[in-house]
Amino acid sequence: MTFHFGNPPRVAALAAMATVASVAVAAAQQPAPRQPPGPVRLGIVSFLSGPAASPFGVPGRNGAEIVIEALNAGTAPAPYNTVGLGGAKIEAKYVDEAGSTAQVVTEFRNLVQRDQVDAVVGYISSGSCLAVTPVAEELKALTVYFDCGTPRIFEEKPRKYVFRAAPHATMDNTGAARYLIAKKKEIALFSGINQNYAWGQDSWRDFVSAMGVLAPTSKVDKELFPKLFAGEFGAEISTLLTSKSQALHSSFWDGDLEGFLYQSEARGLSKRMPFVGTTAEASIWRMRDKMPDGTIIGGRGPNGPLAPDTPLNAWFQKVYTERYGTPPTYPSYQMALSVLGLKVAWDKAQKEKGGKPATDDVVAAFEGISYEGPSGPVRLTLANGHQGIQETAYGTYHFNKQKNQPEVVDIMRFPAECVNPPAGVNADDWIKDGMKGAKCN
Repeated sequence: MTFHFGNPPRVAALAAMATVASVAVAAAQQPAPRQPPGPVRLGIVSFLSGPAASPFGVPGRNGAEIVIEALNAGTAPAPYNTVGLGGAKIEAKYVDEAGSTAQVVTEFRNLVQRDQVDAVVGYISSGSCLAVTPVAEELKALTVYFDCGTPRIFEEKPRKYVFRAAPHATMDNTGAARYLIAKKKEIALFSGINQNYAWGQDSWRDFVSAMGVLAPTSKVDKELFPKLFAGEFGAEISTLLTSKSQALHSSFWDGDLEGFLYQSEARGLSKRMPFVGTTAEASIWRMRDKMPDGTIIGGRGPNGPLAPDTPLNAWFQKVYTERYGTPPTYPSYQMALSVLGLKVAWDKAQKEKGGKPATDDVVAAFEGISYEGPSGPVRLTLANGHQGIQETAYGTYHFNKQKNQPEVVDIMRFPAECVNPPAGVNADDWIKDGMKGAKCN
């Protein structure tokens, strides 16, 4: 009897094909090797040239470099010790803010439309922010302002894509008024010199209104508004030397701040009235013993020597000073605060959505967050969760000749709810209405 079992080579071939098919199916069922997420592209905008660069713009850029480098390496202190944004490393493009507002807007459009950045962090000048804001909304571009003190950004209309973690200028000026009155309870006459644009006008308005509430018998003597980046203040100093004011308020920043202090000190103005500088902290390490002792120092919040003693602040002070040979000032702190806020929002959106989050997902995650920066806690409680509030602090400048370094002494701290308006209330209206609801204890 003969048995036929088929063609042995054909059976072997069929078996091999089945094995290959099984392997292919199994391979298809295995998850693909996980690829690291692509980079997150950020546009970082600050003054890199001109009179605002050295005292403000470059320290802001330096703050961004320090934080981005640490985030990419995963070496920032907890809770920021995870890589980049949502595990993706950050690629930063640095852009100069110097130029007209039209140029600033053009550069912003280039970052968003040509370079296709995922977010923009930047801007110092309130004029820049007022110009960029409607364009950011038009382009649906996530934009985080790191300075730009005018409260008008969110008071003119609601915004979706624009955020500002750092508090606005109302805090600076209500805090300055509270500190001045604590030190000069019987103040009767004061003057002001502020730059003639949104930042200077809003700052002076808020300070005068706060003084009207806190020291209703005090009066304004001189109010001067030289143009931005004027640089030379001989006429204004002559006018102030005729005044009997007991204090001089100023929101001067950039080269105007330093130029005015150099020129006015040469003519003895500080011996007639102390300078109340809401941004003067930014120049203490540059001016050193050329800044008048007794100057009332603000730092746009609890920044620099006014910052709290925390591990995060100690880390930031250390790495910044080692890199750049000088301590960080408030522009550096505010840039760090802004980049870390973006990380908190981005990581939150990435965790909730998976993969690289869409812009609207990051926007939703950003709204109303609370987190810790080198300058302490910040809460985005104003402007529907788009505007941050912090405590503020003021002190008195003293150059320590024995240590050969600047000091800020006699520091007073004011809680966030003491110097910021409540949600839904216009800053100017809140002050004029007596700062109702302020919690200062």
